[in-house]
Amino acid sequence: MESESAVTTCYRHPKVESHVRCTRCDRYICPNCMREAAVGHQCVECVKEGARSIRQARTAFGGRISTVPVVTYVLIGLNVLAYLAELLRSSVVDRFAMLGAGLADSEGGHYLWDFPYPSVLHAEGLVDGEWYRLLTGAFLHLPPTEGTFGIAHIVMNMFALWNIGRIVEAQLGRVRYLALYLLSALGGSVLVLLIVPDEQTIGASGAIFGIGAAYYVMARRLGMDMSGVNRFMAGLLIWLLISAGLTSWQGHLGGLLAGGLVTAAYAYAPRGPRRPLVQAAVCVGLLALLVVLAVLKVSALKTGAV
Repeated sequence: MESESAVTTCYRHPKVESHVRCTRCDRYICPNCMREAAVGHQCVECVKEGARSIRQARTAFGGRISTVPVVTYVLIGLNVLAYLAELLRSSVVDRFAMLGAGLADSEGGHYLWDFPYPSVLHAEGLVDGEWYRLLTGAFLHLPPTEGTFGIAHIVMNMFALWNIGRIVEAQLGRVRYLALYLLSALGGSVLVLLIVPDEQTIGASGAIFGIGAAYYVMARRLGMDMSGVNRFMAGLLIWLLISAGLTSWQGHLGGLLAGGLVTAAYAYAPRGPRRPLVQAAVCVGLLALLVVLAVLKVSALKTGAV
Protein backbone atom coordinates (compact mmCIF):
# COMPACT_ATOMS: atom_id res chain seq x y z
CA MET A 1 0.00 0.00 0.00
CA GLU A 2 1.34 3.46 -0.92
CA SER A 3 1.65 6.10 1.86
CA GLU A 4 -0.63 9.11 1.68
CA SER A 5 1.25 12.26 0.49
CA ALA A 6 1.74 15.05 3.02
CA VAL A 7 -0.72 17.93 2.80
CA THR A 8 0.90 21.28 2.02
CA THR A 9 -0.51 24.52 3.41
CA CYS A 10 -0.02 28.23 2.86
CA TYR A 11 2.89 29.66 4.84
CA ARG A 12 0.71 32.60 5.94
CA HIS A 13 -2.46 30.60 6.51
CA PRO A 14 -1.45 27.17 7.92
CA LYS A 15 -5.05 25.90 7.89
CA VAL A 16 -5.49 26.52 4.15
CA GLU A 17 -4.36 23.72 1.83
CA SER A 18 -2.17 24.97 -1.01
CA HIS A 19 -0.36 23.42 -3.96
CA VAL A 20 1.10 26.58 -5.56
CA ARG A 21 4.57 27.89 -4.78
CA CYS A 22 5.85 31.46 -4.92
CA THR A 23 8.17 31.67 -7.91
CA ARG A 24 10.58 33.84 -5.93
CA CYS A 25 10.86 32.29 -2.45
CA ASP A 26 9.38 28.84 -3.28
CA ARG A 27 6.96 28.86 -0.33
CA TYR A 28 3.42 27.55 -0.67
CA ILE A 29 0.76 30.24 -1.04
CA CYS A 30 -3.03 30.16 -1.03
CA PRO A 31 -5.24 32.09 -3.50
CA ASN A 32 -5.54 35.02 -1.05
CA CYS A 33 -1.76 35.40 -0.96
CA MET A 34 -1.13 35.00 -4.69
CA ARG A 35 0.00 38.00 -6.70
CA GLU A 36 0.39 37.93 -10.47
CA ALA A 37 4.02 38.01 -11.62
CA ALA A 38 5.76 37.97 -14.98
CA VAL A 39 6.06 34.22 -14.57
CA GLY A 40 3.65 32.40 -12.23
CA HIS A 41 2.67 33.93 -8.90
CA GLN A 42 4.51 35.54 -6.02
CA CYS A 43 3.66 35.91 -2.34
CA VAL A 44 2.80 39.24 -0.72
CA GLU A 45 6.20 39.67 0.92
CA CYS A 46 8.15 39.03 -2.28
CA VAL A 47 6.01 41.52 -4.17
CA LYS A 48 6.74 44.19 -1.53
CA GLU A 49 10.43 43.37 -1.59
CA GLY A 50 10.49 43.64 -5.37
CA ALA A 51 8.75 47.00 -5.29
CA ARG A 52 11.40 48.35 -2.91
CA SER A 53 14.16 47.28 -5.27
CA ILE A 54 12.63 49.04 -8.28
CA ARG A 55 14.22 52.42 -8.96
CA GLN A 56 11.71 55.23 -8.39
CA ALA A 57 11.09 57.61 -11.28
CA ARG A 58 12.48 61.12 -10.85
CA THR A 59 11.87 64.50 -12.45
CA ALA A 60 14.50 66.24 -14.57
CA PHE A 61 15.68 68.03 -11.41
CA GLY A 62 15.96 64.93 -9.23
CA GLY A 63 12.69 65.20 -7.31
CA ARG A 64 10.23 62.41 -6.78
CA ILE A 65 7.28 62.49 -9.14
CA SER A 66 3.99 63.38 -7.44
CA THR A 67 0.62 64.18 -8.95
CA VAL A 68 -0.82 66.10 -5.98
CA PRO A 69 0.83 69.46 -5.06
CA VAL A 70 0.59 68.82 -1.33
CA VAL A 71 3.16 71.42 -0.31
CA THR A 72 1.40 74.17 -2.29
CA TYR A 73 -1.91 73.26 -0.63
CA VAL A 74 -0.30 73.31 2.83
CA LEU A 75 1.41 76.67 2.22
CA ILE A 76 -1.84 78.24 1.04
CA GLY A 77 -3.59 76.78 4.09
CA LEU A 78 -0.97 78.23 6.46
CA ASN A 79 -1.29 81.67 4.87
CA VAL A 80 -5.07 81.58 5.15
CA LEU A 81 -4.94 80.42 8.78
CA ALA A 82 -2.49 83.20 9.62
CA TYR A 83 -4.82 85.71 7.96
CA LEU A 84 -7.76 84.45 10.03
CA ALA A 85 -5.60 84.86 13.14
CA GLU A 86 -4.96 88.49 12.13
CA LEU A 87 -8.68 89.12 11.78
CA LEU A 88 -9.35 87.66 15.23
CA ARG A 89 -6.45 89.47 16.91
CA SER A 90 -4.90 92.51 15.26
CA SER A 91 -1.81 92.33 17.48
CA VAL A 92 -0.64 89.28 15.49
CA VAL A 93 0.82 91.57 12.79
CA ASP A 94 2.86 93.64 15.25
CA ARG A 95 4.05 90.49 16.98
CA PHE A 96 5.12 88.44 13.96
CA ALA A 97 5.74 90.85 11.04
CA MET A 98 9.27 91.12 9.68
CA LEU A 99 11.03 93.89 11.60
CA GLY A 100 14.75 94.32 12.01
CA ALA A 101 14.77 97.04 14.65
CA GLY A 102 12.07 99.09 16.30
CA LEU A 103 11.10 100.65 19.60
CA ALA A 104 7.92 100.30 21.64
CA ASP A 105 6.55 101.75 24.85
CA SER A 106 4.56 100.14 27.63
CA GLU A 107 1.26 101.33 26.14
CA GLY A 108 1.72 99.63 22.77
CA GLY A 109 3.08 102.58 20.83
CA HIS A 110 5.71 101.89 18.15
CA TYR A 111 8.63 104.12 17.14
CA LEU A 112 11.50 104.13 14.66
CA TRP A 113 14.75 102.60 15.81
CA ASP A 114 17.32 104.89 17.37
CA PHE A 115 20.44 103.99 19.35
CA PRO A 116 20.86 104.71 22.13
CA TYR A 117 17.21 104.92 23.09
CA PRO A 118 15.57 106.23 26.28
CA SER A 119 14.81 103.86 29.12
CA VAL A 120 11.06 104.41 28.76
CA LEU A 121 11.21 102.51 25.47
CA HIS A 122 12.24 98.94 24.75
CA ALA A 123 13.63 97.31 21.62
CA GLU A 124 11.51 95.06 19.39
CA GLY A 125 12.25 93.01 16.32
CA LEU A 126 15.37 91.04 15.51
CA VAL A 127 17.46 93.32 17.74
CA ASP A 128 15.40 91.98 20.64
CA GLY A 129 16.12 88.37 19.68
CA GLU A 130 12.87 87.83 17.75
CA TRP A 131 14.56 85.89 14.93
CA TYR A 132 11.38 84.05 14.03
CA ARG A 133 10.19 87.24 12.30
CA LEU A 134 12.47 86.39 9.36
CA LEU A 135 9.95 83.71 8.33
CA THR A 136 6.69 84.46 10.12
CA GLY A 137 6.33 87.78 8.31
CA ALA A 138 6.14 85.86 5.03
CA PHE A 139 2.88 84.21 6.14
CA LEU A 140 1.08 87.44 7.09
CA HIS A 141 -0.84 89.87 4.85
CA LEU A 142 -2.50 93.25 5.04
CA PRO A 143 -5.81 93.34 6.96
CA PRO A 144 -8.90 94.10 4.82
CA THR A 145 -9.07 97.80 5.71
CA GLU A 146 -5.35 98.66 5.75
CA GLY A 147 -2.71 99.55 3.19
CA THR A 148 -3.02 100.07 -0.54
CA PHE A 149 -4.44 96.62 -1.29
CA GLY A 150 -6.25 95.40 1.81
CA ILE A 151 -7.69 91.92 1.33
CA ALA A 152 -6.49 91.92 -2.29
CA HIS A 153 -2.99 91.46 -0.87
CA ILE A 154 -3.55 87.87 0.22
CA VAL A 155 -5.92 87.11 -2.67
CA MET A 156 -3.35 88.07 -5.31
CA ASN A 157 -0.51 86.27 -3.55
CA MET A 158 -2.47 83.05 -3.05
CA PHE A 159 -3.73 83.16 -6.64
CA ALA A 160 -0.13 83.42 -7.87
CA LEU A 161 1.00 80.66 -5.51
CA TRP A 162 -1.82 78.40 -6.71
CA ASN A 163 -1.00 78.92 -10.39
CA ILE A 164 2.81 78.87 -10.38
CA GLY A 165 3.42 76.80 -7.25
CA ARG A 166 1.73 73.69 -8.61
CA ILE A 167 3.88 73.75 -11.76
CA VAL A 168 7.14 74.27 -9.89
CA GLU A 169 6.34 71.66 -7.22
CA ALA A 170 5.54 69.05 -9.88
CA GLN A 171 8.97 69.57 -11.45
CA LEU A 172 11.10 69.94 -8.33
CA GLY A 173 9.42 67.47 -5.99
CA ARG A 174 8.12 68.31 -2.56
CA VAL A 175 11.38 68.57 -0.58
CA ARG A 176 13.22 70.76 -3.09
CA TYR A 177 10.15 72.92 -3.61
CA LEU A 178 9.71 73.53 0.12
CA ALA A 179 13.40 74.43 0.47
CA LEU A 180 13.01 76.85 -2.46
CA TYR A 181 9.96 78.52 -0.90
CA LEU A 182 11.49 78.98 2.55
CA LEU A 183 14.87 80.19 1.25
CA SER A 184 13.13 82.67 -1.05
CA ALA A 185 11.06 83.98 1.85
CA LEU A 186 14.20 84.22 3.99
CA GLY A 187 16.12 85.94 1.20
CA GLY A 188 13.41 88.59 0.95
CA SER A 189 13.43 89.21 4.70
CA VAL A 190 17.22 89.49 4.87
CA LEU A 191 17.35 92.06 2.07
CA VAL A 192 14.67 94.07 3.90
CA LEU A 193 16.81 93.85 7.03
CA LEU A 194 19.93 95.03 5.21
CA ILE A 195 18.30 98.01 3.46
CA VAL A 196 15.34 99.12 5.61
CA PRO A 197 15.75 97.44 9.01
CA ASP A 198 13.27 99.74 10.74
CA GLU A 199 10.46 99.06 8.24
CA GLN A 200 7.77 96.53 9.17
CA THR A 201 6.95 94.23 6.24
CA ILE A 202 4.53 91.36 5.69
CA GLY A 203 3.47 89.17 2.80
CA ALA A 204 4.36 86.02 0.86
CA SER A 205 5.49 88.07 -2.15
CA GLY A 206 9.20 87.39 -1.59
CA ALA A 207 8.63 83.64 -1.67
CA ILE A 208 6.34 83.94 -4.70
CA PHE A 209 8.95 86.00 -6.58
CA GLY A 210 11.37 83.18 -5.81
CA ILE A 211 8.96 80.66 -7.30
CA GLY A 212 8.59 82.91 -10.34
CA ALA A 213 12.37 82.92 -10.81
CA ALA A 214 12.34 79.13 -10.45
CA TYR A 215 9.71 78.86 -13.18
CA TYR A 216 11.93 80.84 -15.54
CA VAL A 217 15.11 78.86 -14.78
CA MET A 218 13.27 75.54 -15.11
CA ALA A 219 11.75 76.52 -18.45
CA ARG A 220 15.14 77.41 -19.90
CA ARG A 221 16.71 74.21 -18.60
CA LEU A 222 13.94 72.07 -20.08
CA GLY A 223 14.04 73.85 -23.43
CA MET A 224 10.43 75.00 -23.24
CA ASP A 225 8.86 77.57 -25.54
CA MET A 226 9.96 80.75 -23.79
CA SER A 227 7.43 83.16 -25.32
CA GLY A 228 4.81 82.62 -22.61
CA VAL A 229 7.45 82.33 -19.89
CA ASN A 230 9.08 85.59 -20.97
CA ARG A 231 5.72 87.38 -20.84
CA PHE A 232 5.22 86.06 -17.33
CA MET A 233 8.66 87.23 -16.22
CA ALA A 234 8.15 90.62 -17.87
CA GLY A 235 4.98 91.06 -15.84
CA LEU A 236 6.82 89.99 -12.69
CA LEU A 237 9.63 92.48 -13.28
CA ILE A 238 7.19 95.28 -14.11
CA TRP A 239 5.42 94.57 -10.84
CA LEU A 240 8.81 94.66 -9.09
CA LEU A 241 9.32 98.19 -10.41
CA ILE A 242 5.79 99.30 -9.54
CA SER A 243 6.10 97.79 -6.07
CA ALA A 244 9.00 100.14 -5.34
CA GLY A 245 6.44 102.81 -4.58
CA LEU A 246 3.67 100.64 -3.12
CA THR A 247 5.13 97.66 -1.27
CA SER A 248 8.46 96.23 -0.16
CA TRP A 249 10.54 95.95 -3.33
CA GLN A 250 13.43 94.79 -1.17
CA GLY A 251 11.49 91.67 -0.14
CA HIS A 252 10.49 91.02 -3.75
CA LEU A 253 14.04 91.38 -5.08
CA GLY A 254 15.55 89.31 -2.28
CA GLY A 255 13.11 86.47 -2.95
CA LEU A 256 13.74 86.67 -6.70
CA LEU A 257 17.52 86.43 -6.29
CA ALA A 258 17.38 83.63 -3.73
CA GLY A 259 14.88 81.61 -5.75
CA GLY A 260 16.89 82.00 -8.94
CA LEU A 261 20.10 80.85 -7.24
CA VAL A 262 18.50 77.81 -5.61
CA THR A 263 16.80 76.70 -8.82
CA ALA A 264 19.99 77.18 -10.84
CA ALA A 265 21.63 74.71 -8.46
CA TYR A 266 18.73 72.29 -8.92
CA ALA A 267 18.81 72.63 -12.71
CA TYR A 268 22.53 72.60 -13.47
CA ALA A 269 23.97 70.30 -10.82
CA PRO A 270 25.77 67.42 -12.59
CA ARG A 271 23.64 64.30 -13.01
CA GLY A 272 24.55 61.24 -11.01
CA PRO A 273 24.59 60.07 -7.40
CA ARG A 274 26.29 63.31 -6.27
CA ARG A 275 23.59 65.59 -7.67
CA PRO A 276 21.46 65.66 -4.47
CA LEU A 277 24.57 66.49 -2.45
CA VAL A 278 25.48 69.40 -4.72
CA GLN A 279 21.92 70.73 -4.62
CA ALA A 280 21.76 70.42 -0.84
CA ALA A 281 25.19 72.04 -0.45
CA VAL A 282 24.07 75.13 -2.39
CA CYS A 283 20.90 75.41 -0.28
CA VAL A 284 22.85 75.05 2.96
CA GLY A 285 25.46 77.51 1.72
CA LEU A 286 22.81 80.10 0.87
CA LEU A 287 21.15 79.57 4.24
CA ALA A 288 24.47 80.09 6.01
CA LEU A 289 25.15 83.26 4.01
CA LEU A 290 21.74 84.72 4.82
CA VAL A 291 22.13 83.90 8.51
CA VAL A 292 25.60 85.48 8.67
CA LEU A 293 24.36 88.64 6.92
CA ALA A 294 21.41 88.88 9.30
CA VAL A 295 23.55 88.37 12.39
CA LEU A 296 26.11 90.97 11.29
CA LYS A 297 23.44 93.53 10.51
CA VAL A 298 21.61 93.01 13.80
CA SER A 299 24.89 93.23 15.73
CA ALA A 300 25.65 96.53 14.01
CA LEU A 301 22.20 97.88 14.86
CA LYS A 302 22.52 96.87 18.51
CA THR A 303 25.84 98.66 18.88
CA GLY A 304 24.81 101.77 16.96
CA ALA A 305 27.32 101.11 14.18
CA VAL A 306 24.65 101.82 11.54
